Amino acid sequence: MSKILIRGAKVLGGDPQDVLIDGETIADVGTGLDAGDATVIEAAGQVLLPGLVDLHTHLREPGREDSETVLTGTRAAAAGGFTAVHAMANTFPVADTAGVVEQVWRLGKESGYCDVQPIGAVTVGLEGKQLAELGAMHDSAAGVKVFSDDGKCVDDAVIMRRALEYVKAFDGVVAQHAQEPRLTEGAQMNEGIVSAELGLGGWPAVAEESIIARDVLLAAHVGSRVHICHLSTAGSVEIVRWAKSKGWNVTAEVTPHHLLLTDELVRSYNPVYKVNPPLRTEADVMALREALADGTIDCVATDHAPHPHEDKDCEWAAAAMGMVGLETALSVVQQTMVETGLLDWAGVADRMSMRPAAIGRLEGHGRPVSAGEPANLTLVDPAYRGEVDPAGFASRSRNTPYEGRELPGRVTHTFLRGRATVVDGKLA
Repeated sequence: MSKILIRGAKVLGGDPQDVLIDGETIADVGTGLDAGDATVIEAAGQVLLPGLVDLHTHLREPGREDSETVLTGTRAAAAGGFTAVHAMANTFPVADTAGVVEQVWRLGKESGYCDVQPIGAVTVGLEGKQLAELGAMHDSAAGVKVFSDDGKCVDDAVIMRRALEYVKAFDGVVAQHAQEPRLTEGAQMNEGIVSAELGLGGWPAVAEESIIARDVLLAAHVGSRVHICHLSTAGSVEIVRWAKSKGWNVTAEVTPHHLLLTDELVRSYNPVYKVNPPLRTEADVMALREALADGTIDCVATDHAPHPHEDKDCEWAAAAMGMVGLETALSVVQQTMVETGLLDWAGVADRMSMRPAAIGRLEGHGRPVSAGEPANLTLVDPAYRGEVDPAGFASRSRNTPYEGRELPGRVTHTFLRGRATVVDGKLA
């Protein structure tokens, strides 16, 4: 690998500095560094962050390669500034054995655009009845540390308790999709004024909050780690805040779309806005932003959920739930958190790289931008403004809620262990 000198970038949004990459490692950080034989990237006005880490990505392979593959998903991740993603287990077959998680892990190694850390299922077939091979998945080449039935809730309290007890042995974490199934039967959108006016089945906030309350209590009882996926309500924020005040080992994530979009958009009946958990109210959005700012919510996770057009280009009731998010996540966070003054760029680095890497126990990512550290880096131009055009996405799917919307910021370069995966805004 040749040397690369990033000149004049604002490291974590601070004063301009030069960053010298030599091979897979950051060799030096300072001002006026000698370029020597290095390739120079002029980065004045740009912000340099540690490579972003996503705790919640649906890569769909194996089984739904019509939506996404590990290759196309990691290309989308790199385009969005990510150097590592955690791949959810709701594939076909389900990632509930060592064999399947190793398959996903090896596909990630072959793709080369970012590191792929598989997440193992908590229960066999995501059916919520019998624990999956948690230990075998952990001991496999994939080294699974995070387990989730995401897409479904582990609603049986005994199964959830057993899972928390099991993963405690190797410092694993159970990531819960908090959705009480009996309270959401037939639900189509957030339960509230808009659902009542539209006559669509309501998805009450308490369906999420009741599971979170139960699970933080279980985690405290067992002395284990629980992580709350895609937290979406103000009430959920208060429960997590209370649990953390007790010193319990609870972490939580929020998606970019829950930081920006509200259930008012459902009035269009456009299925692109159909997602699980559903878009909530403006009051929920503001509570989520404040909680991310104060650290109650630990990190941003995309819940990148690609679907082929036929699964979204249909009537609302029949449409699949989910949105693609890898390529727009940083821009949405810039708009909702940085430009509102709730977070600075160092805070963005913490919530989108350092904390998710720590929660996932992912080595080599979420590290400081300093000499001797792995050169997993993202360079972003915050002054850029542009309309979202899904035709240019690297993802195989196009189900974005932001089509035609102007968003700030653009990833210009992404480096995975010193190798450029994105150069001048284009995949290398």
